[in-house]
Amino acid sequence: MTLANAMISDTSTYLDTLNPEQRQAVETTEGPLLVLAGAGTGKTRVLTTRLAHLLLTGRARAGEILCTTFTNKAAREMKERVGRILGHSADGVWLGTFHALCTRILRRHAELMALDPQFIIIDADDQTRLVKQIMAAQNIDDKKFPARAFLGIIQSWKDKGLPPEKVQADHNNGPALAIYTAYQQRLRASNAVDFGDLILYNLQLFAAHPDVLQEYSARFRYILVDEYQDTNIAQYLWLRMLALAHKNICCVGDDDQSIYGWRGAEVGHILKFEQDFPGAGVIRLERNYRSTEHILGAASGLIAHNKGRLGKTLWTGDKGGDKVTVAAHWDDAAEARYVGEEVETLQRAKQSLKEQAILVRASFQTRAFEERFMTLGVPYRVIGGLRFYERQEIRDALGYLRVVAQPDDDLALTRIINLPKRGIGKSTLDALTQSAREQQISLYQSIRRALEAKTLKPKMAETLQKFLDDFARWRKLLEDTAPEAVVEKIIEESGYRAMWQDTKTPDAPGRVENLKELVRAIGEFPSLTEFLEHVGLVTDTENTENDDMVNIMTLHAAKGLEFDHVFLPGWEEGLFPHQRALDEGGTKGLEEERRLAYVGLTRARKRAWVSYASNRRIYGQYQNSLPSRFIGELPPEHIEKPVGAGGMSSQGWKAAVEEVYRQANQQRPAAPAPVREKLTATHPNFPVGTKIFHQKFGYGKVITAQGDHLQICFEKAGIKKLLADFVTKA
Repeated sequence: MTLANAMISDTSTYLDTLNPEQRQAVETTEGPLLVLAGAGTGKTRVLTTRLAHLLLTGRARAGEILCTTFTNKAAREMKERVGRILGHSADGVWLGTFHALCTRILRRHAELMALDPQFIIIDADDQTRLVKQIMAAQNIDDKKFPARAFLGIIQSWKDKGLPPEKVQADHNNGPALAIYTAYQQRLRASNAVDFGDLILYNLQLFAAHPDVLQEYSARFRYILVDEYQDTNIAQYLWLRMLALAHKNICCVGDDDQSIYGWRGAEVGHILKFEQDFPGAGVIRLERNYRSTEHILGAASGLIAHNKGRLGKTLWTGDKGGDKVTVAAHWDDAAEARYVGEEVETLQRAKQSLKEQAILVRASFQTRAFEERFMTLGVPYRVIGGLRFYERQEIRDALGYLRVVAQPDDDLALTRIINLPKRGIGKSTLDALTQSAREQQISLYQSIRRALEAKTLKPKMAETLQKFLDDFARWRKLLEDTAPEAVVEKIIEESGYRAMWQDTKTPDAPGRVENLKELVRAIGEFPSLTEFLEHVGLVTDTENTENDDMVNIMTLHAAKGLEFDHVFLPGWEEGLFPHQRALDEGGTKGLEEERRLAYVGLTRARKRAWVSYASNRRIYGQYQNSLPSRFIGELPPEHIEKPVGAGGMSSQGWKAAVEEVYRQANQQRPAAPAPVREKLTATHPNFPVGTKIFHQKFGYGKVITAQGDHLQICFEKAGIKKLLADFVTKA
């Protein structure tokens, strides 16, 4: 009996539970292999069973297998599953995240990279502080060039495997390359690395010391890769180097679920696998064990519009099920009410809340659903992020509003007094705070008395005087100006919005969107005081230990999760696909957005709802929205008859827009409050004040005119800007 045969007790216990394609992926052990695993097709089962199969058949010892994952959670889950198949732990296998595995190698060979083996790994806060120190030393204005922006550039270079000496200097880099060079020098001097260095130093180690690369390439006789579609360039190069000797590399992934291009992932790696490894086998896992026939049909029909894909079609043995519902709504408030009603209906039918999820494209969308669930008394959780009013930018903005409403609110004042930076030093603030305590007055009053007594240095006095004057002016505005207009002015004039607009981190645009949503939220209350009272009650709600809650999260955060019932709101042009993705990525950006929609649909096991709003309220006024092009790409045979334009062919999408508004307008709310805008300018045929009619928006009145451009206040659709040729006198 051979060693291999002796080690196999009964392969049927783990192989016979696999379908033919899964079993083929497990048993094809030699040579390069790409396993295209569609959503819900048992990807993790294949990967863990393959790992266990290599051990049980004696093809490799534990230390000869390298298996990479993208999260520690995935690594733990895989270890547990392998252990259940083996009947004992999988200790010895190099199984973990890219960063964890690279750390092990780098510590063993640290001296070759001029590091001590006990090097430290710094976190994001330490990175930011270090960049700020370098910027100060190089006299770079951190207001003009935020430190986080430079960190984003540095990380992108590391994700591409580029140390400073390999980055080409050009005018587009600005001072970034000089900062990168100094940053790396300071890290080395401190015997420290950041996360990007862990892989970057591995690449440099292998390039400079071929004997080290040869050692590891020979050691890892089998390489297994999870979520291959999410690898960045540095990770891709690392894997290719290690697979040079034997090419026994098995990559499992789904090109249709590559949704992290914004953080460096390259879908091209999985698309060109057969070019990188000539003679590679490709096995498609297409049998889905998660979703209904109609959900899969809708998702497959949608993703088929992408050109950059290898191609596969999901199917299930479970026929039937509910079709995907597509619904149109007048606005996002109506959309939130609709989702709330559906959730309550499911709850009454004894469907678990924790098996229901609302997946949004942008984080600002969560507020409408949070407010609705609080009104209904339905417990919910926000996964992968904070509740709306707990987010940093919202709490900061609320700090300004609290000081406007109540100047003696010390907690709010200390939060925002130097945000954005105004040059108010810690020593000055400590002195003013100490004075306030001694006199038993608020910090605001302490500042005012210090200014009256002229005890401050001239420049500091000027800064603090302007600070108090701003709040006095905003407080005065509240007497005769709508609260949302005042809040918009506060966010703008304080420089807080500009601070985030100038920050080049990936989350900065989302924070700016959240600030817009805050302005809109305030517009729903008659006064700032009532709004702040509402927020206080909302944020003071006790956290329940009840695990049965509706899940709210972004589509990006939902990858890898699944629920019985999934709601997909906000499928509108400009929101989904997101306009920023289209502007920055063009066709590539559009295809990633479509993959994101595919991921959203395939999270659902039993039912999926797609919805969109014909209008979204921005600053108290409705803005017209068109349904997402993705709705027109959903196959009609898998769509429940929609309330509006869903389910038509892509050719008929634009032609159906008028019908969308006709039906959605049946849900319209009462006319908006009268517009307090001064009537200005004129037009020869449409003087200011002229009553007009528009085929889509109905009756309205001209309020401004500049050339052929009219600004019209419609009775039911709010303010719109239109060309004179498209309206007639009423």
